[in-house]
Amino acid sequence: MEAMVYRGPYKIRVEEKDIPRIEHPNDAIIRVTLAAICGSDLHLYHGLMPDTRVGTTFGHEFIGVVDQVGSSVQNLRPGDRVMVPANIYCGSCWFCVRGLYSNCHNVNPNATAVGALYGYSHTTGGYDGGQAEYVRVPFADVGPSLIPDWMADEDALMCTDALATGYFGAQLGDIKERDTVVVFGAGPVGLYAAKSAWLMGAGRVMVIDHLDYRLEKARDFAHAETYNFTEYDDIVVQMKKDTGFLGADVAIDAVGAEADGNFLQHVTGTKLKLQGGSAVALNWAIDSVRKGGTVSVMGAYGPIFNAVKFGDALNKGLTLNMNQCPMKRQWPRLFEHIRNGYLVPSDIITHRIPLEHIAEGYHIFSSKLDNCIKPVIVPSSAA
Repeated sequence: MEAMVYRGPYKIRVEEKDIPRIEHPNDAIIRVTLAAICGSDLHLYHGLMPDTRVGTTFGHEFIGVVDQVGSSVQNLRPGDRVMVPANIYCGSCWFCVRGLYSNCHNVNPNATAVGALYGYSHTTGGYDGGQAEYVRVPFADVGPSLIPDWMADEDALMCTDALATGYFGAQLGDIKERDTVVVFGAGPVGLYAAKSAWLMGAGRVMVIDHLDYRLEKARDFAHAETYNFTEYDDIVVQMKKDTGFLGADVAIDAVGAEADGNFLQHVTGTKLKLQGGSAVALNWAIDSVRKGGTVSVMGAYGPIFNAVKFGDALNKGLTLNMNQCPMKRQWPRLFEHIRNGYLVPSDIITHRIPLEHIAEGYHIFSSKLDNCIKPVIVPSSAA
């Protein structure tokens, strides 16, 4: 099969790899029909996440058709059209039983602090991802779901991570009716978080970024007020001014470790193999929210030191809610919103790129070229 393969920072290419095989009776092999490049994939692409090994195939956002199933799989059969959540989870451990699929205790032998994801380095289990023609899906009776007949493929694809994560970010904000919500980051997850904030009763939604084309999308797609932080001496001061000097009720960090990577990140990530991430957006969120407010964090951060202003959060009496999104837990609500027309997830897709040109897709997305917001990857077998 053709698959995207990592060869080092900024070095990826399409290679021939063996089609994955059934390794456990509850595995399934999925023929990928659509995949996507996620903003968090850029941390891998730039060499900023530890233990990203040469030969790995990225991709935790994908949908496809069941090609094979293991002998114990009960819920799927060949030919089924399925969407696969980014999380890999067992469905039966203490965490999974409570819906904390991103914290599954049984799927990542490398750590107890993080669960498992497809195609996201060996820190999250070392599973190959879906930027390929085929992918092995473990625990096939637990993760994948049949795509509803009425749902378009591209909308289903967005549910596998970006939309679910944005919605989860708004959930973590514990938004009350008429709350003022500020979202840091106008990438796909930030756009979805801003849109979801309205669904949860927000009275005002503000989005902060530094790319004008993404801010334009935030106005068009999420109907948000927008701020380009490069145009202000201090964006935190501006947020205070524009909220009656109180601050927002809820701040959502949809940035995480900066995907572009600053100098320190490149030294610690590519040379020392340590990457905690710059906490600039998170500190802005802490400073911009009012006393007693809530900060929601679902951006991607590494597993080591981050210079977070925890003392300020403590002294302001803030509530900090955070986690990696348990994707499938969000799907019932998202399906209803999509079916009722409140959400059209595919509206943020800007580029559709053949798998054989995925290196160019990463370059476009990473370098913010051609007003790229969300690139979708199409394997040649699905074209």
